[in-house]
Amino acid sequence: MLPEFFILYMAVWGLASLLALYLMARYRGSLELFRPPYWRFLFQDWKVLSFLIAATGLIVIAPYTGDPTWDYVDAFFMSVLAFTTAPWAVGTLYLSACRRVSWAHTYIAICIWLFSASWSYDLYLVIRDGAYPNTWLANMFASSVLYVSAGLLWSLDWREDQGVVFGFTQPNWPERGSAFDRIFWFAVPLMLLTTMMIVSFLM
Repeated sequence: MLPEFFILYMAVWGLASLLALYLMARYRGSLELFRPPYWRFLFQDWKVLSFLIAATGLIVIAPYTGDPTWDYVDAFFMSVLAFTTAPWAVGTLYLSACRRVSWAHTYIAICIWLFSASWSYDLYLVIRDGAYPNTWLANMFASSVLYVSAGLLWSLDWREDQGVVFGFTQPNWPERGSAFDRIFWFAVPLMLLTTMMIVSFLM
């Protein structure tokens, strides 16, 4: 039996997630997340390769970190969720700060972020262990830092008149980006930072 606090907490984020799903269905046509340009922007060779390397490393080491809440399963699905949604969520929240998207888009981005970085992890462990993980709050913050870092990394782009930029700052976002050699020196520090955070978080 879960403590009353966690039952209430799960009910709150469960309802929040259901509302987000409803809004996603209602505004599907205007959400870049569901449109082909976003997926062309995401599935560039260097982004897919960097994801595969990072995800494989995370999945392989997860059971050996000494943290019983990490295993092959949550390492896998959280990696996939970060890759597929973080660039969109981070970009949408940037546009929200610029007042260029609606409240519904902002709400959906926040819920996708929290579900990807925290709620999916919590739900999996409740199902697996029958108890709410003691690490839920620490994971929320640590995974959110990784989630934002991933979103920034996979949003890097290059424009002839501006140089290296984040794709979501451009009016034609999410247009397919440039080759990796254009952004290499900016991508590598983000990759190293993300790697160090993953290692420090899991050790």
